[in-house]
Order: sequence, then C-alpha cells, then structure tokens
Amino acid sequence: MDHPALSALRELLGLLVDGAPAEDFARPAAGTRAAGVVPDEQALVDEATRMALDIRRTLEKHRRRERELAALFDSAGDLAALRDLDAVLRAIVHRARTLLGTDTAYLTMNDPVAGDTFMRVTDGSVSAKFQQLRLGMGEGLGGLVAQTALPYASRDYRADTRFNHTHPIDDAVGEEGLRGILGVPMRVGTRVIGVLYAADRRPRDFDPDAVTLLSSLADHAAVAIDNARLLEETRATLTELNAANDELNAANATARAHSEEMRRAAAIHDRLTGLVLRGGAATDVAREIVALLGGGLVVHDADGVEVARVGAEPFVPPLEGVASSRASGRAVLVDGTWVYAVLAGAEPLGTMALLGRPELSEGDRRLFERAGIVTALLLLLRRSVAEAEDRVRGDLLGDLLTGGNADSLMLRARKLGVVFTRAHAVLVLQCDASKRERLLAEASRRARALGGLAGTHNGNVVLLAATETPGALAQTLSAELRDALGGNVPVTTGASDPVTGLGRLPAAYEEALRCVRALHTLGRTGDGADPSALGFLGVLLGDRADVQGYVRDVLGPVIDYDRRRGTDLVRTLDAYYRSGASLTEARQALHVHVNTVVQRLDRVRRLLGDDWNSPSRALELQLALRLHLLSG
Repeated sequence: MDHPALSALRELLGLLVDGAPAEDFARPAAGTRAAGVVPDEQALVDEATRMALDIRRTLEKHRRRERELAALFDSAGDLAALRDLDAVLRAIVHRARTLLGTDTAYLTMNDPVAGDTFMRVTDGSVSAKFQQLRLGMGEGLGGLVAQTALPYASRDYRADTRFNHTHPIDDAVGEEGLRGILGVPMRVGTRVIGVLYAADRRPRDFDPDAVTLLSSLADHAAVAIDNARLLEETRATLTELNAANDELNAANATARAHSEEMRRAAAIHDRLTGLVLRGGAATDVAREIVALLGGGLVVHDADGVEVARVGAEPFVPPLEGVASSRASGRAVLVDGTWVYAVLAGAEPLGTMALLGRPELSEGDRRLFERAGIVTALLLLLRRSVAEAEDRVRGDLLGDLLTGGNADSLMLRARKLGVVFTRAHAVLVLQCDASKRERLLAEASRRARALGGLAGTHNGNVVLLAATETPGALAQTLSAELRDALGGNVPVTTGASDPVTGLGRLPAAYEEALRCVRALHTLGRTGDGADPSALGFLGVLLGDRADVQGYVRDVLGPVIDYDRRRGTDLVRTLDAYYRSGASLTEARQALHVHVNTVVQRLDRVRRLLGDDWNSPSRALELQLALRLHLLSG
C-alpha cells in the first residue's frame, strides 16, 4: 500500500493533468492530515500543494493569455522580432491605430515620482502641444483610467461632463482636434503603469469589441515593459518545480506543448505578414493558407467581389454564416464550410470561406482566424490603394476635360496606363443624387477594367474610355450600373462621338452632356445613347446645342469639298431639296444643265454614302443645310 504522503503527491499530479478546479487541490493535504502523517511529511505535502497551485495558476495564465492573443497575433510577431522597448511601444500604438481604424493612437506612462502620467508614444498626432501633454491622476479621461485602472470611452470628449476637464488638457485635445476617445489601462499585476488610447477627430462610439481589442494590445505593451522581470520569475518558478518532484515534468511538458503551438502560430503568422509586406497579393496569401490547412479557399471583399480563389470552385458564403461569424468574432461551420468575417474593428472588410475541411482542430481553427487578420491588412491596403488611384485618375480626368498643357496631361495619363493612341469617347452618367457616390465608385471600377478614367466634373459622374462604339457602351453601362446600384435606380448615360487628340475632350464632354439631357427630355431616363443614335433630336433637345458641331457631323465632307475645290455642292443640294427633289427644277434654279446637277449629286453620294437620300438622312441633311445657311 502506498504511503499517504506519496499518494497525496500522486493525486496532486493527477489534478494538474486533469485541469481540476483550485478547490480540489486542498483535498490531498486534508487526507494526509486525517491519516495522521508525521509533521515533516505533512509540511512536504502542504508545500507540494502550494507549488501545484502555483503551477496551475501559471498554466491558467498561459491559457488565458493565449485566448487574448488569438485576434492579435500580428502584434506578437512584432514583439518577437523587436528588442528595443521604444520600437515595441511604437509598434503597439501603430497597430492600435490600424486595427481600430482611428485617426490617431497614443500611449502614456505613469510617473510615480511626479504622481501623474505623461505622453510617451503617439501615432497620427499633428499637435506638438498634445505630444508633450501631462495629465494629473484623475484629470481628463486618461488621468481617470490611470487612477481607477478601468477602461473609459467617450463618444465626444469635448462635450462629455463625466470627466474632470482642465484647461491644459482641453487645449491640447482641441489643438489635436480629437472627439471620440477610448483609453484602457496597461497593468502589471494590479499596478497600472500607463494608458493606451485610440482616438478619432470625429464623434465615435466604441463598442465592446473595440474595448477588448485595445485592452489586449495594452496587455502586450505591459508584457513588453515587464518582460525581463517575468522572464526571471518564470525561470525561478521552473527551478522550484524541478526541485520539488521530477514527476512534475509532465506538467512542464503540457506547458511546453502550449508554448510550441503558440510559437508555431507565431511563425506562420510572421510568414503570412512577411508575404504581405513583400507585396504579395491576396491569391499568394490564400495559397499559403491552403498549403497549411488543405482544402480550398475563397476570399471576397466587402462588396462581394471575389479577390482570391485557390483550390476551389466559385463560392458565395451564406449570409447567415457571415452574420454569425461577425457577431462571434470566430470562424463558424456552415454545411461543411468554414466561414470567417474579415473585420477591422466593427467595419466589415470581406469574407473568407475554407472548403473541403469540415473537421478542423482548435489550433487549425485559430490559425484560420489569424490568417483573417493578415487578410484584413491586405484588403485594407488594397482598398486604400484603389481609393488613392481613383482620386488621381479623377483629378487627371478633370484636367483633361478642362483643358491644359497636352504634353503634361499625356505624361500623367501614360503613368496611369491610359494611352491616347486610339479614339476615346466621353460618357456622362446621371442617377438619383443619393446614389451618386456609389455610382462614382462603380464607374471607377469599370473605368479601370476598360483602361480609362472616371471621376466627377461640374457635378456629373464622367467616364472616359477608348471605344469605337460609344452608343453600345453607354447602353451597357446603364444596364450594368443599374444592377450594381440595386436594380431600381435608373442610370442615364450620354456618350460623345469618338475623338482623337486631347484638345477635343472638353467639347466631347459637352456633347455627352447634351446627349444625357436629350435622353431625359425624350423620357428615356435609364437608357444610354450617343449623338448618332439621337441625330438631330439631340441638337433640338440638348441644352446649349452645338449647332456648328451638328452641321459638321452631318454635312462636313460636302462643305470641305466645296472649300477645297471651289465647287457648289452645298448650293446644289439645297436647290435639290427646295425643289422637292426635282432635277429639272433644281437645274432651273441653279442655271446649269441637268447633267451637271446629276454629276454633283453623285459626288454628294460618294462623300456622304449611298443612303444620303434615304428619308431619315434626307431629313437630317435638310436640317443641317438650314442651320448652315442661317449661320452664314
């Protein structure tokens, strides 16, 4: 039969392996007391109980810390790579600003000698006064966090009466322009060593997820500051455990297994982050995830556009799965597919769907979720680049439609991949004013696909594209953009004729504007057309009609021929129509032989085409002749 003290030690080891609650650890010592063991053995059991509880607390601390770091492993990569404290703090503050999507983030440290807290690191700050700010304990939002060790958030700090406002603090915050502020304590044990903040220059409500995220980042910063002390304490604890009993190595092995899993996750995360920093695309990241987890992966952006797909057929994640993942912050299993909502704070950035792997271990599930953080960074970068490029393209389009130095404009266009070796058409798009921003975003996306430009000009959404069939393009855009805006928002598109040369683009814009106005007047809102489709109706119905432009489009070849050869084709054509298409009466009006009239009209046919005398062409020719003669 085992000795009672030895049995108690074995029972303590079993409790550690089983992860028993703390109150169960008192049972072995109580058993030895009841068995009446000698005092020395009882003292050994009591000491082993205290050590086992220390081990349990250490393991529990590791488990809890692992859960807190699940959504923040990008910061863990920085902490693993950086040794300098200031560099670590700058990385934490920068991550806080990036992940919460705020205008600025900053960190204050407590000064136990002065009894206040001072600004240590800022990111996104523009005010020197703010960067040198000191807060007394209990003053302002940060002073209250430092004093109470509790997180505080204010939707609009300037108007928030819960805090002790002082002139230096309000002056600095006002100069920085901050409104919505969130502050969380950085704690080492029960001691507050500083405060981590995220702030916007507009009123903002910080939800519990944002508070949790910033609190976890604050824990990172506190760990970095106190790392040397914790490392020494950990080594001392391990030494005491080894001296207590060799059989406790099993517990150490469990702790090492947890640490190994965390190191593996950190290494994988570093690899994914490094891939993004080296300029990798969403497909490259997706390929790495599939190589690690197997199956297939499909990534969509916030608009539902597929941005990456590896090892899978096209797949649209179910809305209920996306909503569930967004609410829980975890990947969810829906019909054998893992769905994860990619977020930046509370803002949806897209979705990830892992197909063909219905059974994931908890570690692989966390790895999939951590990959979502890298994907969030990549989608944020992709969106920022697209927005910046759209602004540059819009600026160039405005300058092209206004007119300017052709060489400079050509160089700027070439840098954006827009080459004017082909004829281009200008298209003006109009819809309900409430949907204009969305229309601009969709038009910019299609302009990139067409190798053209999109932007706003004089309050109108404008698209410039190389095309020989502007009417067909206008109709296609009206249909596609109506669907993109929800299907019930008509988009009316007027297109100019194709033009060559940058100098003709301003006039082409006016022509497209006349087309879109004529479409509205004709009751064709939601349709698309170009001048050839509207004909003289565009001249009659378009505001500020370009009469000379219309005459040139219809009668230009005949006018040019007369100017070069000194002939009378225009006068012959006018006499022909005035006489009711009678050759005899036209001959008499012109005082020439009838054969001369026939020859001249045959020349007109060769200049204008065989259908020059069809009913529709004849009507336009007569209108152009009247306008030409009236304009002198």
